[in-house]
Amino acid sequence: MKIYETEAIIIGGGATGTGIARDLSLRGIKSILIEKDDIASGTTGRNHGLLHSGARYAVKDLESAKECIRENRILKKIARHCVEETGGLFITLRDDDPSYHNKLLEGCRFAGIKTEEIGIKKALVIEPNLNPEIMRAVKVPDGTIDPFRLTASNMLDAIEKGAQLFTYTKVTEIILNNSTVAGVKCISTAGEKFEIRCNILINAAGIWGQKICALAGIELKMFPSKGSMLIVDYRINSIVINRCRMPSDGDIIVPGDTVSLIGTTSKTIGYEKIEDLHAEDDEINILLKDGEKLIPALSKARALRAYAGVRPLVAISGEASGREISRGIVLIDHEERDRVKGIITIAGGKLMTYRLMAEMTSDMVCKKLKVNRKCSTHRLPLPGSEKRPPRNRGLKKFAGISQPVVKSTLYRHGIRVYNILKNDKKNYRIICECEMVTEGEIEYSINCLNVKNIADIRRRTRIGMGPCQGELCAYRVSGLLNDYGKASPEEAVNYLREFLEERWKGIKPVLWGDALRESEFTYWIYQGLLGLGEITKPEKPRKGKK
Repeated sequence: MKIYETEAIIIGGGATGTGIARDLSLRGIKSILIEKDDIASGTTGRNHGLLHSGARYAVKDLESAKECIRENRILKKIARHCVEETGGLFITLRDDDPSYHNKLLEGCRFAGIKTEEIGIKKALVIEPNLNPEIMRAVKVPDGTIDPFRLTASNMLDAIEKGAQLFTYTKVTEIILNNSTVAGVKCISTAGEKFEIRCNILINAAGIWGQKICALAGIELKMFPSKGSMLIVDYRINSIVINRCRMPSDGDIIVPGDTVSLIGTTSKTIGYEKIEDLHAEDDEINILLKDGEKLIPALSKARALRAYAGVRPLVAISGEASGREISRGIVLIDHEERDRVKGIITIAGGKLMTYRLMAEMTSDMVCKKLKVNRKCSTHRLPLPGSEKRPPRNRGLKKFAGISQPVVKSTLYRHGIRVYNILKNDKKNYRIICECEMVTEGEIEYSINCLNVKNIADIRRRTRIGMGPCQGELCAYRVSGLLNDYGKASPEEAVNYLREFLEERWKGIKPVLWGDALRESEFTYWIYQGLLGLGEITKPEKPRKGKK
């Protein structure tokens, strides 16, 4: 069995795990990150992509509100290419408690969140699709952030500074030596077994952290809270719209790239259901009904897909249900709590505070390893945000390439656009028309961003995330995986089938009207025209044979 050695092992490839890998690498600590799927494939990739101002928590959770606005300001500096500064509005409707408006303003003042109360006419100028019957409106510094891009950028920086990444790898055992963690045993999806030895193990597996702790004989009780979201087929609002009331279902609409997202429900589920998440009919109905109260034009939009994520909540003070459990950060030193040395758990929190969570965890790691190095992630930009985006003069290098293509690539990858686009027609050939993704961007993802299949490329580039949901780009990407030596023809076809089946899971809950017609057209292309269902899956090679 092959054995690797490192100083720190990180389990979990979400924003927090990759953030820890980056923080440690900047402090000179070697790490290996293990993820059972792809990075950002869990809770990180299943949220509404809101760059919180903290206003949502200002009334009930002042500490979280303060954390959010601090991180909001930091991310706007270090992750410019992942952030869109849309701004946000909190609006009061006729059936909302009018006193909450003043509570929000007061809470934001205490948290240091800049707000501006504006008139209804001005609110409708800022967002013309807004419900004209709103009673009051408050501007807040909300924005949007791409969780996939953010996670990939953190991991890219960590790898460039010495970290290692093992995706599609499952931890099967935690190696203990006299109640001290010495490493882990792993198995990859290809069946390869190996060990990794370490000085300290960091459990950043989110809701799956309970299972990781169990491997070390530690009991950690987590309370899964499922949140469902709904995407519509075009960007119906240009600014984040929040309903001015206590947190509830269907109280936010977030613009994201080419679409808009309605969120979010909250349902407590059994821990045994965390691997089987899907949006239910009643949740979709609530999101549509309450979403239309904010933006009536939603009634005419096509529901594109629905999906669910699970919040990794750890109950404090006996709380054990949905929105009543704190969204606060939970950092556990298991040597102090459980007398098991060499293992730390980081849980709770939210995407907005991932960097802070990584800093807190890395501080504890440094203390245990007796390393005296301070955090620098709050001031050092992520790859792509090293410099401000070039203006038109700086884009002259790409003369001859369609400007929408250049600007889309620049938007997704920041200054690293110069590593992607070349004056070669093949390089800037459009692969995904919905999101303006080029062959050069696909090639860059394959060569530099640790992708193994079409779903991984989707997380790096947004192919298949637009209105057609992969209908006209998935087969092209499948071919490119083969062209660039990432997959055999048989593997490429299998990746295509898996990708379409995964997209289908999100489309199935909203299968009516135009969504149904679009799905029938996709089925006609891939089954009726290409005969994908008739192509048999490649057999897995037997042991000892290739």
